[in-house]
Amino acid sequence: MPRVFITGLGFVTSIGNDAGTVTRNLRDLRHGFELYPPFQKPDIPVKLVGTIKEFAADSTDPEDWTFPARYKIKRELLRSMAPNGLFAHCAMLQAIDDARLTEPDCSNPLTGLYAASGGSPMLTNYHHERLQKVGVMRCSPLGIVSAIVGTLNFNLVAAFKIQGVSCGFSSACASSAHALGYAFDDIVLGRQKRVFVVGGEDGNTDAILPFAGMRTLSLQTDPTLASRPFDAARDGFVGTGGATVLVLESEAEVVRRGVQPYAEFLGWGQASDGWNVAISHPEGSGSAAAMNLALRAAKIAPEQVDYVNAHATSTLIGDISEARALRAVFKDSSTRPAISSTKALTGHGLSLAGAMESGFCALALREGFMPGNAHLTQIDPECGGLNILRVTAPTPPQVVIKNSSGFGGANVALVFQRA
Repeated sequence: MPRVFITGLGFVTSIGNDAGTVTRNLRDLRHGFELYPPFQKPDIPVKLVGTIKEFAADSTDPEDWTFPARYKIKRELLRSMAPNGLFAHCAMLQAIDDARLTEPDCSNPLTGLYAASGGSPMLTNYHHERLQKVGVMRCSPLGIVSAIVGTLNFNLVAAFKIQGVSCGFSSACASSAHALGYAFDDIVLGRQKRVFVVGGEDGNTDAILPFAGMRTLSLQTDPTLASRPFDAARDGFVGTGGATVLVLESEAEVVRRGVQPYAEFLGWGQASDGWNVAISHPEGSGSAAAMNLALRAAKIAPEQVDYVNAHATSTLIGDISEARALRAVFKDSSTRPAISSTKALTGHGLSLAGAMESGFCALALREGFMPGNAHLTQIDPECGGLNILRVTAPTPPQVVIKNSSGFGGANVALVFQRA
């Protein structure tokens, strides 16, 4: 079967806006949480966010946004972006540079782009209110393309002159993992030689606060207590935004261009719980099925897996469900892989999570470490029997799995190998 590699990465995240900073913070377990000023009101019980440093994009007017001077973005491009589009555009520039791609490499019929985002609730609300207040003919002609769910792929495909496949993915917190899986398939089937995979979220009040109504956000004010996957005292997740871009390429392109890949993408699997619109199956059946399918596709035995980057968001039900799935797949307790959830550091990036954490896996594979599960004090007995890392292990993993799960019981597992 044709081989697929990760050759470039770009990050705008709560723990860093470049691969070097992200790697250091993953190794040292430095989180990206801060008290978020818009949440510091008596009627808002949630206080913390995984904030994006160096960027200010909370305004509905892109003219007011600020971002690092090293990024040169034309005004006409900014006008049609949501905040997640700004983050993704900057991450895309990083990834192109990191993979050493030229403009012809990016713009040709065999190079595509898959993206995942929940859209921009902030801009959707703003443009709808303007429609009601001032009338339809005084609304922005770019309001739709800047706000709806496909805004990332609309803007990036146009800005970077992508001529190959393009599509937006919407499976909630499994979205960008699905995007990675289908990009892999397109390369394996020979439809594309290269695909950019992008995940991005606004990470602001409108994108995060509605989850408080679901009782899924942590109410802690201490960052070391707010996001603690698998811990007995966890009380929900911390929201975050940002963007990550991964460059997937065929082996032929890696050889032709003479680049050193981060990792090889071996295969993937997906399965649904068929259980509940918002809650994971209590036994983790869909997650276990996705992992088993991914291992079969990758031709990897469970005992060959060294590390699992868990989806575990720090919610009461979700972490237990995934723990049961992991025990079901890795039945032999003596050979179970190391496990951690890097959401203890970043917070939960929603549709961004799969891409962001796959990027973390690529860094771990190339740099030779396994990030620890920060803020873990006492493992929930329901999550017992697993090899959950409390500190970063300097051991180079050879094979890793990345798990993602979304609303409706959508589950994705991705398998990567050291290149």
